[in-house]
Amino acid sequence: MGRVLIGCGVVLLVALLAIGATVAGTYNRLVTLEENVKSAWSQVENVYQRRADLIPNLVETVKGARDFEKQTLTAVVEARAKVGQVNLGHTPSTQELQKFQSAQDGLSSALSRLLVVVERYPELKATQNFRDLQAQLEGTENRITVERRRFNEAAQAFNTTRRTFPTVLLAGFLGFNEKPYFQATPGSDKAPQVKF
Repeated sequence: MGRVLIGCGVVLLVALLAIGATVAGTYNRLVTLEENVKSAWSQVENVYQRRADLIPNLVETVKGARDFEKQTLTAVVEARAKVGQVNLGHTPSTQELQKFQSAQDGLSSALSRLLVVVERYPELKATQNFRDLQAQLEGTENRITVERRRFNEAAQAFNTTRRTFPTVLLAGFLGFNEKPYFQATPGSDKAPQVKF
């Protein structure tokens, strides 16, 4: 009888150790993946900040052009201000990411309009300062695309792991919620129309 109790105790202890190791492994894996998402998000914020930092120089350069449309500059400055109001400081929830993305899309739209209007000012396009700023802005836009993709990949890795069995049983209990993705801007599936 004593051996049976000891045998049951050993089996129970091994089972508890196995469950504990599974929970610990799951928790550690989710922490690692969540930190990857946070790191990717920091890079997204970093490149968006770079773009926001370039805008005042671009605006000042464009202001120097005689008779430049003030309305276009005002739209860029206002869009940049709206972006500055969306301060997250953490990996965003789905609603926060939508708000952030909406503000950034507004700034992208204003910058696009600015660059289109600049086409009418050959003397502005000819200045080295403007060309340098435009090249930096274009490079930053490419970096934004790359970092958004990396963020989505990190979020996908986290979400995939979170939804697999048995992790799905523990993730919610351990406080790990799904991560949102960057989505395409509405209407981006249609090619822009060019009119001459």
